[in-house]
Amino acid sequence: MNTIFVLLIILAFMLLIDLYFFQAIKTLIADSSHVAKRITTITYWMFSFVLSVGVIYVFLMNDRHGLGRVIILVAFGTVISKVLGILFLFFDDIRRGVIWLVDNVFYGGGSKVSDVAESVVKKEDGISRNEFLTKSAVISSLVPLAAMSYGIMSGAHDYRIRKRVITLPNLPSGFDGLRIAQISDIHSGSFFNKTAVEGGVEMLLDQKPDVVFFTGDLVNEDSDEVKDYTEIFKRVTAPLGVYSTLGNHDYGDYKRWPSEKAKAANLQKLKDAHEYMGWDLLNNENRILKESGDSLAIVGVENWGLGFKKAGDLSKALKGTDEAAAKLLLSHDPSHWDAEVRPTSDVDIMFAGHTHGFQMGIEIGDFRWSPAQYRYKQWADLYENNGQYLYVNRGYGYIGYPGRIGMPPEITIIELKRG
Repeated sequence: MNTIFVLLIILAFMLLIDLYFFQAIKTLIADSSHVAKRITTITYWMFSFVLSVGVIYVFLMNDRHGLGRVIILVAFGTVISKVLGILFLFFDDIRRGVIWLVDNVFYGGGSKVSDVAESVVKKEDGISRNEFLTKSAVISSLVPLAAMSYGIMSGAHDYRIRKRVITLPNLPSGFDGLRIAQISDIHSGSFFNKTAVEGGVEMLLDQKPDVVFFTGDLVNEDSDEVKDYTEIFKRVTAPLGVYSTLGNHDYGDYKRWPSEKAKAANLQKLKDAHEYMGWDLLNNENRILKESGDSLAIVGVENWGLGFKKAGDLSKALKGTDEAAAKLLLSHDPSHWDAEVRPTSDVDIMFAGHTHGFQMGIEIGDFRWSPAQYRYKQWADLYENNGQYLYVNRGYGYIGYPGRIGMPPEITIIELKRG
């Protein structure tokens, strides 16, 4: 779809929301002085105008970093907040529309229903239902803004250690008790607090894992995003090594490149960053770990996801692993598990990420909810099917919205036990 056409649709949508929401503002300032009304109106529409200009800038300059990222965040938060407030206004408009329809269709304009409605909408404090819903609309629009602000300031780097124990009957005795640390979806181009990022790395190292897995999306779209963080992630080490794989964002598919050669060079720079950090990048290949005569296969595929790039080649990655007693797979997208991994392989555990848990949700005890579940059957934590396991990491970083609400960034520690 043409970029200009998409831009026009977005601007038209923002304008319609502004026009509708402004009705609530007009109601609130109805009894204010002329000067207050004028100042409020100018401020409201000036902010909307500046935000629209900002959106135009982001589209035309293709700026998703720095100023562009701030503009996207403010625009997103403003639109979501107003849409929530509009729901109250829409409810009141439907109510009044029904009353008008009944009055004019059934009573011929006799105002029978409106007379009754007018007599009951007044509350003891003199606030009508219309005024009540209007104020509720404005107040409710502030709720997502407050939540999103909290998610940025507190949730973005509120790293949590999540521990799980997985029992495998075929696990070699030499690997009984193996501690695996998993991180995923770093998205280094979104970071704004280097000290906090380093603190997360220290938390991981404090767990003293035997091996570390990184399951893709080191950057958002450009390999240069990670250059300020390679020294931090270079500290991630483990006795049996650090193994990584690519995610859908790592290929540079979401950026306009001057040529295919430039895009290929960007991907190579990303691979070089993995090597510099000491991370063994597995692109449709495997490594065999040996301990006391026992062998364990660590397998990694390129990104394979429903609706995304399918560069992963599982059969190629599994070649040479027949003698391994257990197989651990790094594959970025959890949709790969049901689509290929479970039905066609004897992989014991697949480690994935990709969903971020939508960076928003509710987790209380065993209850988990997130919008991510409407897109992915497996979207966070541990899953099992006929003795095969999938763990979906909630992500270390964030993209788009630079925060998390009820879905904190995760460092996973999985301990393997022999059954």
